[in-house]
Amino acid sequence: MTVFGMVSAVAGFIKVRYLIDKAMIDNMVFRAHYRVTSALLFLCCIIVTANNLIGDPIQCINDRGVPGHVINTYCWITYTFTLPHEQGKRVGTEVAHPGLGNENQDRRYHSYYQWVPFVLFFQGVLFYIPHWIWKNWEQGKIKMISEGMRGALVGEKQEREARQSRLVQYLVETMHLHNTYAFGYFACEALNFVNVMVNIFMTDKFLGGAFLTYGTDVVSFSNMNQENRTDPMVAVFPRITKCTFHKYGASGSIQKHDALCVLALNILNEKIYIFLWFWFIILAILSGLAIVYSAAVILLPSTRETILKRRFRFGAPNAVDTIIRKTQVGDFLLLHLLGQNTNQLVFGEILDEFVRRLNFGSNSNVPSAPSTLEMSAIYPEIEKFKETET
Repeated sequence: MTVFGMVSAVAGFIKVRYLIDKAMIDNMVFRAHYRVTSALLFLCCIIVTANNLIGDPIQCINDRGVPGHVINTYCWITYTFTLPHEQGKRVGTEVAHPGLGNENQDRRYHSYYQWVPFVLFFQGVLFYIPHWIWKNWEQGKIKMISEGMRGALVGEKQEREARQSRLVQYLVETMHLHNTYAFGYFACEALNFVNVMVNIFMTDKFLGGAFLTYGTDVVSFSNMNQENRTDPMVAVFPRITKCTFHKYGASGSIQKHDALCVLALNILNEKIYIFLWFWFIILAILSGLAIVYSAAVILLPSTRETILKRRFRFGAPNAVDTIIRKTQVGDFLLLHLLGQNTNQLVFGEILDEFVRRLNFGSNSNVPSAPSTLEMSAIYPEIEKFKETET
């Protein structure tokens, strides 16, 4: 199978697409975790398993005392090693290759390369889990209540007004019952931040404590003098390593065979992990800022007011104040997500009607909207939501 064929297997997952009928139930940072990061990790997993990019992942040479395929298999399934004290010496004069030399020193063993594809796949799953939890918690509520009003799929005026009236009726009847809904969202958002931090430290442990400073070491290396610098990528992902194979000789004595092994796979690994280092750092910062933003939404009504005013620009002067004063955080989150899924005109009409209901109540001269019972044809799951949120 070609690399293109394997990459196309996940093309539907990683491609950026705009679906006008797809309900958005989160923000851009949230989507960067499960849509972008998971896709990147799955793609990296496919790349490191594509042997036609680099040939065999390991090739070892020895003194011909052991068949080549045997020593290759043995060194791949066990481990190879380098000598940390030989790093930084001149190749060709002091050492044959970086990290190789006199073996009467401490060794650094390398066996992680066998597990790289599995770890990358597992990390991709980890980044998808918060979205999976939130999606099951959310249960398609936004998709259900915004049906026929999302994006460009806005029906005829009469049909749109009927749907909007039913939607406002639902918002009024379930007001103050969405705090559990909001708790699930903010908890999953916090889980995104915890997840990216866990992945950073897990990767550091996996690479023997070299990942935390990997990116800064590579940047520092690029600024050093060409003749006096040691590539940190070679230290973490050596291209040439040693392997020792023991077997019985003709007389029954134990024979030792040393081999030099070329780890071509590390050419890919070093590039993948330097990219992941920068991406994880950026994602951690964005996730931390998203948590600060969410904390402001929860704790500061003025923040919620600012957000609504930005979306509800053409409403009555005191409309936003009325919404903030009479609603809670869960109600605000529902309105905020509705605003993401409807155009500004439709959202403005919904908020106008919602404010009128809040101001005048059931004794208003405003025509009454259908009851929840009448809404069941469009929102068949409303009763279930009310039961679960009470």
